[in-house]
Amino acid sequence: MKFLDDHALAAEVARCAGDVLNALRRSPLLEGKALALAGDAIANQVILRLLQTHRPDDGVLSEESAPDPARLAKERVWVIDPLDGSREYGEVNQARTDWAVHVALAIRGIPAACAVALPATGTVHSTAPPPARPAAPAEKLKIVVSRTRTPDFASHVAKALDAELVPMGSAGAKAMAVLNGQAHAYLHAGGQHEWDSCAPVGVALAAGLHASRIDGSVCIYNQENTWMPDLLVCRSELALLFLEAIGETLKPIPKNHV
Repeated sequence: MKFLDDHALAAEVARCAGDVLNALRRSPLLEGKALALAGDAIANQVILRLLQTHRPDDGVLSEESAPDPARLAKERVWVIDPLDGSREYGEVNQARTDWAVHVALAIRGIPAACAVALPATGTVHSTAPPPARPAAPAEKLKIVVSRTRTPDFASHVAKALDAELVPMGSAGAKAMAVLNGQAHAYLHAGGQHEWDSCAPVGVALAAGLHASRIDGSVCIYNQENTWMPDLLVCRSELALLFLEAIGETLKPIPKNHV
């Protein structure tokens, strides 16, 4: 079957990789880090094979593959994270669901056709059709942050906004928590690469959410240096509020400050 639509292809590739990861996770033969390593490798091979079959001329940037400098000369590059949240994926006994598959097509550096699969919940969010944005949570502001690399300034931002910090695994799971109305924002500054955020950013933007670097600048992908250490995904009507709070928190201390 020939997929003519990039959006449909992204969603189906993410779904297929998620199905494989679910099947592997049900096996009693692996758990913990060994399961995570196997899942990363197998999901990567599935995604690469599908993209090679359906988009052989496009470039690919994957967390689990050796860098290919040829991608830098291409307008169309697939940015993938075969298993985002590998720690959570390996925690089988805790039945964690906050791990994801990221598949994104960036065209001239901008996320275009993207999908985030949450295989443990059987859901795939993609850019076509754009997911509907639910109403914001009625309770106090909630900010999802990393379980293991919560940025220090996130606590200061939360305090300034009287918000609650909610630790969670995968970047994709955190961004989709904002999309699903479980949280108001996802804030990160503990270090990431392009594959951590490209698909979540593309899906979030398609749904009408705000997604940017923490200084408000646009997220650009398929760069020679794939390091993209920070990210803000939030409801669009709250973007200015969060960006101002972040700016105040990160403002340098004056030299004459005592």
